[in-house]
Parts: sequence; structure tokens; C-alpha cells
Amino acid sequence: MKHSQLKEIIKKKASKTEFAIVTNLANGLSEIYEPGKSLSKEFETHKEQIDNFFKLKKNGVIEKTEIFVETYIRPIKVIIVGAVHIAQYLVDFAKSLNFEISIIDPRGYFASEQRFPDLKIINKWPDEAFKEVETNENSALIALTHDPKIDDPALQHAINKKFYYIGALGSKKTHENRCKRLKDAGFKTEQINLIHGPIGIKLGGRSAPEIALSIIAQLVSETYKK
Repeated sequence: MKHSQLKEIIKKKASKTEFAIVTNLANGLSEIYEPGKSLSKEFETHKEQIDNFFKLKKNGVIEKTEIFVETYIRPIKVIIVGAVHIAQYLVDFAKSLNFEISIIDPRGYFASEQRFPDLKIINKWPDEAFKEVETNENSALIALTHDPKIDDPALQHAINKKFYYIGALGSKKTHENRCKRLKDAGFKTEQINLIHGPIGIKLGGRSAPEIALSIIAQLVSETYKK
């Protein structure tokens, strides 16, 4: 790989740009691939297959060739609302996954650097906090507080921004009440139904780490449905 290419790769990773490195294993030639940009003659004939690897977020060798595709996908923004005990386990599970975690909680005694080291923590109410976080349809929300004053504004933001994953902790009764409040706030049934509530897949566990595992499993599952 050329030194100039290596510098470009480092730059793209630092800016969280999505790209792929395409390499001909037979001769060692490599190139940076980005959607919508042309490739050299060396790889142009395989552009469709390269694009498919990229869209599927896969690494591998294109069938019947020596062309290896290695994708670099932007970390998915996951906003956790509520710096509760479960959130600490969620963060632990997410460390080895392609998630960029932020914690929102106006309660500073919960959302502290001591409890969540090396994470972006915003000690503000959601309406203010989301002004500091760029979000879109590739973002995910996990609401954990059970407090409508904190969870509801975050859920409304996630629905309006069309987050691909929205989950909220609580019992069936809690979720029914939550849905009624959102309906009263003007949200349509199909929008409210986007919320995974009660959150997580059914593993049968009840402890904080088990609940966190069920949430992260559901999040990963929904991520691959995008």
C-alpha cells in the first residue's frame, strides 16, 4: 500500500467516513472505494460486487477473483437516556461493537464520569441535550429512566428523526401509559409502534446484566435489518 493511501485511510477513519479498501491479492495493488466515486480500470469491472460488499457491511474475496474488499463503516450513534445501573452493563457490552455511545441524564449524580469513564455524558434535559448530538435515521435510542419528563421528550425526538431503533424500558402497563401520552401529544399509532417496549428480546432474565444483554441483542438484530 502506498504511503499516500495510508495517510488517506487514517484521515477517513478519524473523520468517521465510510469507505472500503479494495485489494488485488494477486499483485498487491489496492485502492480506496467510496460510494458514487469511480474506480480505476483495475477494479472497475467488479464495481457492482464491491458495492454489494459495502452495502452489506461485509469483508471478503469476490467470488472467482483475487479481489479482497475490507469495509470501514461509521460507528452507529446510540443514545442512552438514563444513567442507571443497566446502562453500565450496556456500555460494557457495546465496547466491542461498532457503536458510539452517548449518555443523556440531567441527574448529575447518576451520569458522572466516575460511573461512565471515557464516554460522552450530557447532564441536560433531552430537549437541550439533543442540540449537542447530531442524529438521523442511522441513530438508535435506549430510554431507561421510567420518568416521563426525561424519557418522553427523547422518544419524541427519536420518532421525529426516524431513528432506526427506539427502545424504552418498563412493564407492559408502563408502555401502555407511555403510548397514550405520545398519542395525546399528536403522534400516530404507526409512529408509536416503532418503539420496542418493553425493550429487549425475551431471554427470561431479570438481573441488570441480563436485561442489558437482551437490549444489546435486540439492537444488534435491528442494526442488521437496516
